[in-house]
Parts: sequence; C-alpha cells; structure tokens
Amino acid sequence: MNYRKLGKTGFEVSELSLGTWQLGGRWGEKFNNETADSILNNAIDKGINFFDTADIYNNGKSEEAIGRIVKKRSERVYVGTKCGRQLVPHVTKKYTVKVLRKFVEDSLKRLQLDCLDLIQLHCPPTEVYYRPEIFELFNQLKLEGKILHLGVSVEKVEEALKAIEFENVASIQIIFNMFRQRPAEKLFAEAEKKQVGIIARVPLASGLLTGTYYPHKKFHSGDHRNFNRKGKVFDRGETFSGIDYETGLEAVEALREHFPDVDNLSAFALKWMLMHEQVSCIIPGASRKEQLLQNMAVEELDDLTTEQMRGVKRVYDEYIKEEVHHLW
Repeated sequence: MNYRKLGKTGFEVSELSLGTWQLGGRWGEKFNNETADSILNNAIDKGINFFDTADIYNNGKSEEAIGRIVKKRSERVYVGTKCGRQLVPHVTKKYTVKVLRKFVEDSLKRLQLDCLDLIQLHCPPTEVYYRPEIFELFNQLKLEGKILHLGVSVEKVEEALKAIEFENVASIQIIFNMFRQRPAEKLFAEAEKKQVGIIARVPLASGLLTGTYYPHKKFHSGDHRNFNRKGKVFDRGETFSGIDYETGLEAVEALREHFPDVDNLSAFALKWMLMHEQVSCIIPGASRKEQLLQNMAVEELDDLTTEQMRGVKRVYDEYIKEEVHHLW
C-alpha cells in the first residue's frame, strides 16, 4: 500500500482508503454487523488506514461499526466523519453552532473516541460557506480537544474554492472520477498552494465505471441509483456523478477501447484518479469483502500510459463534458 499526506493534517493516509456509505450491506438493504466488521478488518489487514464515514450513514451504524473495530485493533487508523445532513430541511438557517456541536459530540460517542481525527461539514448549502461563525466553532472544538482537524465535503468546485479560504480547513472531499474531471482544472492547484488535502469520493460513479452495468439493470427500491437519478432526494450529482445512465453506459463502452480485454474496469478507473498527485486518497466503498479486495487490485497496476490518459480525456470530452462539466 502506498501512502500520501492528507494536506495540513500531516496524516500519512493510504492512497486507497475506504468510504463507508454502503458499509454492512448494499444501498437500501438492512445493515449487517458481521459484514461490516469483515470489511473493516480486511481493510486494515491490507494496509488501509483511513475510513471515511458520516453520522447519517446507516443511521449511525457505520460510525458504530468503525468505532467497534478501531477500538480492537492496534494499528493507527484515521477516521474522518461528517455532520450536517441530519438537518431537515437541509437549509442554511438550520446550521447553528449549538446543533453542530451536538453532532460532533454524538459522533464521538458512536465512534468511542475522545477526539475526532477529522470532522467534515457534509455538503452544506452554499450560503454556509459565507458564515465565519460556523467555521470558528471548529477552532473552539479543537481547543477543547474534541477534534484535530476540519474538512469540508462539497458538491461544487466553487464551494471548495470558497471553503479553502478558511485557514482551518485542512481537507476537501469532492466527487472526482473519469466522468467528473473539472476539479483537476483549478481546484487541485489552489488546494496544493494552501496545503489542503483532496479526498476523492464517488470514484466509480456509483458503479458505472466498473463496466459491469447494462441497460434496464434493476436497483433496490431503497438504492439511490433507483430513486435519485433526477436529484429527487439529494444532489443528483451524487448518483452516477450526475450523468444520464444510458449516456454513462455508452461512455463506458468507449472507454473499453483504451482498456481492452478487461471485464471489470474498476482498478483502472481508480488508477486514473491516483495518477493525479494532488489527490491525497480515494474512498471507494464496499458492501462486501470481495468488492474491497477487487478495489485493492489498483495497487498492483502500473501507471496508465500517456495514450490511456488522453483516451479517457477524449471520452470525457465527447460523451460527458457537455452534460456535467458546468454544473459541479
């Protein structure tokens, strides 16, 4: 496993880390503690030392599972959690110092920790980035020993650029993959100047970039890939990276020309992300141990060739850019 520095946190985190949105079961299905424990233990065994979670993932069960495992292991495992999405409706006036403090304290209890390595605002409304008192709260929490660092998970590049104006923002989490390339244009360079780490999420575009999906594929009724394609519940950019499903399938077929004789494109899609040196880590999820091990194959791949990198760019420009580039 290779390790990279996570911005001004100074943490040396595994370049392949673990996202835990679907930990313990597929999206929309019942949480399974044994599955969660198996995934987390295997991740640590393989050298993964950073878990990304959130207080709303599986109604807190993802945090509880991480806390249970980390407590039992001797290895240093960094935990980044997120807060804010519990607010209903999810609007700026709901963001208060009092309620955010309570979210942090609740996460500490579920994770069985005295101090959070990284707490991230969870894709807050754009107006929140213009409220200094919200960001100042986390300076106070740091002084109290409840957190080490603050990060922000964002939907849009513009939100990320605003967030890193705050000195205490140590990391940005943003969607970045073969089908969402805009962050590499300006944000990465600006973040590097400010020593802000980049956590790249939705690396496989909700599974599209595995290359295993097909027209009329059925998803569980509780799976966001079923109910959120048009952004009905949350930002549609979180589902298939905001790309029309059929268009995504066409783009995947075009990608295959540059990665011939490969049934599952996952490792190549992950490697493409890691070719960008400003990326601190990528956080693919896993609903079962086999998916985790499949993702680990990226560590055995050689660097992509110049022609492969150009090929991915051509596919993006032809199939994807017009649809998503200007939106996020």
